[in-house]
Amino acid sequence: MRKLSDTIERLARLKARPEGLQPAASGLQPLEIVGTNPGALTAWYRTPEKTKGAPPLVVVLHGCTQNAAGYDRGSGWSALAEDYGFAVLFPEQSRSNNGNLCFNWFAKPDVTRGSGEVLSIREMIATMISDHGVDPRRVYVTGLSAGGAMANSLLATYPEIFAGGAIIAGLPHAVAGSVPEAFDRMRGHGLPDAGRLQALLSAASPHKGPWPTVSIWQGTSDSTVADTNAGALIDQWRGALGVVDRPERVETVDGQERHIWVDRSGREVLDLFLVRGMGHGTPLDPQSGYGEAAPYMLDVGISSTVHIARNWGIIPSFEKKTRPAASAGTGASAATPGRPENVKPESVKPESVKDVIENALRAAGLMK
Repeated sequence: MRKLSDTIERLARLKARPEGLQPAASGLQPLEIVGTNPGALTAWYRTPEKTKGAPPLVVVLHGCTQNAAGYDRGSGWSALAEDYGFAVLFPEQSRSNNGNLCFNWFAKPDVTRGSGEVLSIREMIATMISDHGVDPRRVYVTGLSAGGAMANSLLATYPEIFAGGAIIAGLPHAVAGSVPEAFDRMRGHGLPDAGRLQALLSAASPHKGPWPTVSIWQGTSDSTVADTNAGALIDQWRGALGVVDRPERVETVDGQERHIWVDRSGREVLDLFLVRGMGHGTPLDPQSGYGEAAPYMLDVGISSTVHIARNWGIIPSFEKKTRPAASAGTGASAATPGRPENVKPESVKPESVKDVIENALRAAGLMK
């Protein structure tokens, strides 16, 4: 465990950060949650004007210092939903719960099935199903940083609810029980081994399968959430998903590596996008027509929003829309690389999770 003075210093730095995305004009509507809402969260949603049958639902969790409307504007989820006919739900944290607007992924009562913030979000989803007619078989969740960690805890505690999840710069479920432990895990200190990580997942719910698909996104130059957490996330899920430690194949997508694990039936159930040179944030490509750069919303030439939706099968292809690209914001990341050229998927020799992370660190100049 780090020294108390180190933890206090980190908290001070976090408080000193800019507020990130500010509230923005949005088509999101407030959701009246049916239930007890023990996590005391608020919620915003948007349903498509035109749809055939019950639409899919994507639950989107913002990061620390952000809010629902700002993260929506930056990520482009509502715009994508409008174009392709699915619904979006944005749970939102309050300062009374967390002074930095982080979802409390490190507080056991908030990441335990049947209580706290995970139950509040479960109630929001139930409300969207009952009141807005979304398809209960096609519910997905994604989030950034603290939102990514909470998205993973939702997948762990309510796996029967979700068809898939995407974790951006997130952490494994139930690896921290306090703020000092949270900072340690973010830095990659004290992460459990694969056996313990899988035991934590097994203990999170009585569910025995089938399991949601899991997609992990990580920048190799992230100084806030160490990329060893990506390897830990893979270790946590590969047992339940029935995959080995090495990916079946590696593709290059928009200049970035996508490591793919398949189950015994040959279905893709787990993947890892390593975005080389990217700092802490959500990877975007505003030229795709979705999202705009801002603090922690990083224009790196690959749209996580579009690729996540495509991999879930809720949009047909990675086609470029005619929607005008938003103007680039400022402060995306000092570590943001130049825009890579789009390249066709190509086969790359699969590596172990350890090799993947170490090679990425070497490429970024962080390891010899």
